[in-house]
Amino acid sequence: MPKSKDPCNQHACDIQACLQRNHYVMESCRQVILNLQKCCDECENRSKHCAALSGLIAQVTRTEPK
Repeated sequence: MPKSKDPCNQHACDIQACLQRNHYVMESCRQVILNLQKCCDECENRSKHCAALSGLIAQVTRTEPK
């Protein structure tokens, strides 16, 4: 299978795998989601996967302990 030219595609795939592995518990995948955020920052949001990032970050930060 050819590699995607999307700079953050692998991070998006990693999030899906992490969520499936952890029964969709967002906090369990916090670091993987933050890795996508870093990728989006580095590529200036030129990845199609960056559009969903704000929703993921909002869900992860809601679950952070106070």
